[in-house]
Amino acid sequence: MAKAKQIYVCTSCGQVYSKWQGRCDGCKEWNTIEEQVVEQNKKTNARAVKSNVISKRLVDVTGSSSERIITGIGEFNRVMGGGIVKDSLTIITARPGAGKSTLLLQVAQDVAKQGLNVLYASGEESESQIKNRAERILEEIPQNIWIHSDVSLNNVLAAVEEVDADLIIVDSIQTFIMEEYSSRPGSPVQTMECANALLQIAKNGSKPRAVIIVGQMTKDDEIAGVRALEHLVDAVLMIEGESSEELRGVTATKNRFGSTGESAFFAMTERGMVPIENPSEYFMTQREAGSNVSGSALTVIREGSRPIIVEIESLVSTSYTPYPSRISENIRREQLNTLISILEQRGKVQLFDKNVVVKSTGGIKLKEQAVNLAVAMCVVSSERGKGIPSDTVFIADIGLTGELQRVPTLEARLKEADRMGYRKAYVAKRSLQRQLNFKNLQVLEKNTLSEVIWSVFEERKDLPF
Repeated sequence: MAKAKQIYVCTSCGQVYSKWQGRCDGCKEWNTIEEQVVEQNKKTNARAVKSNVISKRLVDVTGSSSERIITGIGEFNRVMGGGIVKDSLTIITARPGAGKSTLLLQVAQDVAKQGLNVLYASGEESESQIKNRAERILEEIPQNIWIHSDVSLNNVLAAVEEVDADLIIVDSIQTFIMEEYSSRPGSPVQTMECANALLQIAKNGSKPRAVIIVGQMTKDDEIAGVRALEHLVDAVLMIEGESSEELRGVTATKNRFGSTGESAFFAMTERGMVPIENPSEYFMTQREAGSNVSGSALTVIREGSRPIIVEIESLVSTSYTPYPSRISENIRREQLNTLISILEQRGKVQLFDKNVVVKSTGGIKLKEQAVNLAVAMCVVSSERGKGIPSDTVFIADIGLTGELQRVPTLEARLKEADRMGYRKAYVAKRSLQRQLNFKNLQVLEKNTLSEVIWSVFEERKDLPF
């Protein structure tokens, strides 16, 4: 007969103790250790059991590519590395209202249309709530999608065998419990035991299944629970975007079957998550050919393996207060302040009495240093009231000395600009490793920020740098 055992588990990092203490030795947090009661089976002497497992030489192991379920959602396939691997465990997380359940319901419909059985298990919503969402966002509901609303993962596992599910969606892992353990839902013990049970289902040699679980997000934008959960799964997807905005970005922060860091873009609409197939058009303002607007500059960012052309906008206005405003919606404020200092000192652009506001079209986050030249140029454009030619892109970082610095994967960025029909690209001197021939694009290599300013605005003075 199994007997109960008391353990003490840190709710922050998952470290286990035999007795209670005020501070966790692992994560150094105070008052995070809680008592848990688990059922303990009679121990078996591991040394007395002879194992039938035979170790193999690595060179003798036969490599095989995992079979994938290719959905009709191209952006989802991209971020998954080409589709859903059949014997994989994936976790997807986001802030409340970002569209986790909506996206997974669309994936369930697409997989079910291929003749595969799908089980959608929810510990947060009732069956009627899931049905109402499905009727709102899905054109039709396939016959081979089963819904299971229960917090007992034991019942979910039984339902998996009953319907012979090929894809299992669990929403969310923090609401489920294994009945063998008496701890509350969402505790480190329950979360890890539930995840391990789903892992065994996914990796079953006789019947491999794809499992996607939803993970709740903390206020620090991390998956709720222990860090071991992220190590356990094969892929971690994170949905970024405010609930009040349309844009949603899905990034693979971990992927054993694809490229870590790969990104996909969706637009959240009343009909669900709509894939953005050509992000370069989404993140630019559509203007007539030849129309130049002051305070606008274009750059090419890298999201995963895909280069994307992005428009950066700036507004410079006179300040009537001792401390001018520096507002940046999509880049770090420290980054903007640094660029303004470089503009004032190295580019001789007077901004000490000006308010400066910078944002990106479409609301995409600008995380790369490759956008710095474009940010600086759109600020100069707004300050001088002169538009930059709409066929020009800027791809370079700027050092504190005012010198342009090269950026990674420049060749791929230039190829995207050429494909989109742009005529000029400003880059750092000696940043190209080889001579490139483009159909439309002329690559202009410059040493300093001042040279770029004078070249764009057709000004020529003695170099201040």
